[in-house]
Amino acid sequence: MRSVLEYHPVIGYRFIPSIKARILHESGGYLIRCNNLGFRCNRDIQIGAKSKKRRVLIFGDSYTAGEGVCNEVRYSDLLESMFKDVDIYNFGLPGTGTDQQYLTYKTYAENLQPDLVIISVMVENIRRNVCRYRPFYMENRSIRWLAKPYYSLNGKNLILHNQPVPPLPLRLEDLPVEERKYCDWGGRFKFFRALAKKLSLKDELLRLGLYNPVPEFKNPSDPDWKLMSAILKRWISECTSPVLLNIIPLYHFVEGYARPTDYQDRFKEFAKETGVVVHDPLDYFLKYTPTERRGFRFPISDAHPTEKCHRALAESMGPSIKSILKS
Repeated sequence: MRSVLEYHPVIGYRFIPSIKARILHESGGYLIRCNNLGFRCNRDIQIGAKSKKRRVLIFGDSYTAGEGVCNEVRYSDLLESMFKDVDIYNFGLPGTGTDQQYLTYKTYAENLQPDLVIISVMVENIRRNVCRYRPFYMENRSIRWLAKPYYSLNGKNLILHNQPVPPLPLRLEDLPVEERKYCDWGGRFKFFRALAKKLSLKDELLRLGLYNPVPEFKNPSDPDWKLMSAILKRWISECTSPVLLNIIPLYHFVEGYARPTDYQDRFKEFAKETGVVVHDPLDYFLKYTPTERRGFRFPISDAHPTEKCHRALAESMGPSIKSILKS
């Protein structure tokens, strides 16, 4: 499969501008179309030019970009069909954390005069922010490591590293030993998750609701949470328009295998501290039957949202967006 991404010195990568492609997938394949800036959006963006419609910008990772589905059935596009006087621009980039999404906003969207900025935080992004290298799978399935931009916290100050982003993929053995711990292997608790799976304990832990796929949210003083919240605070403080923080839960929470209390507590505290509107679609998702919710992800190996999930997410977000734009 040809690559649909290209190197970017600030963000790390973006989609190839104006590309149209069909992506192979377990669903049978899907079509993507990118705009002039290099994001999956059916509409080009002209800097300084704005129609009479209100402008909404959405940022996120592959759940927002629409891995596994065509542009037209993503929650961003479905939302646009619900609001006839709104243009929605999707800036989602697969594999990114909050750090790269913030840099996307700074690089491409800060001067677009939006009426609303939606930051879609897929909860697993919390561990991507502390990583310095993301895996890239070659055609022979061997792994190479791509450097990414990242922030560190010095007290309350955010410091940006890897600018410009090194462009070449690396073998693990090419990395200094002390850097290898910053490769994104799946989080600090990967060993325990693998052990539970090996001992056939994972299903039992899921059934009992004891499995926590994102333990980084458990403690408000966790360094990973402190870093994520610092990036979000800076981003929100620099927005001249209202901001909606849209929290996207993993399927473990949607299907009732894990308790969402930890991440929900952190974002409730964050909303109280910053005054930002936080939308969590989980309660809306849980109105669906267990069988229906299992259809919110693909049936074989891809846990990304299906068209059904995108539609439910759009429906859950609609009232919050309407309220913000009305005010």
